[in-house]
Amino acid sequence: MRAEARETGLVIPSARSQDGFRLYTETDVARLMVIRRMKPLGFTLDQMRDLLEAADCLDGDDALEDGEREALLERVRTYQQAATEQVEKLRIQLERAEDFAVTLGARLEQNAPAARF
Repeated sequence: MRAEARETGLVIPSARSQDGFRLYTETDVARLMVIRRMKPLGFTLDQMRDLLEAADCLDGDDALEDGEREALLERVRTYQQAATEQVEKLRIQLERAEDFAVTLGARLEQNAPAARF
């Protein structure tokens, strides 16, 4: 995950140790967690980059004008809505998969040879 995030430029280690190990700050780890949560929901790298950029601007020290802040918040709201919709789709898929597993279990029980004593 970290390697892919580095390769795509979504998360770049903040520093390196004397031994050459990549060092990540809490902010870096938080960015990795955003990516980790977005990926299984089907978001593209460009979408991940866009959301991280919006979050960086909102969290940054630069003063934002009201219109600029609202535009950034709207971008984040769009991703929140898309995530909510995808979660609902996954919930339906999971329910269907669980029903299928139960159906297969019942079929196995129904067709299992009777135990002999």
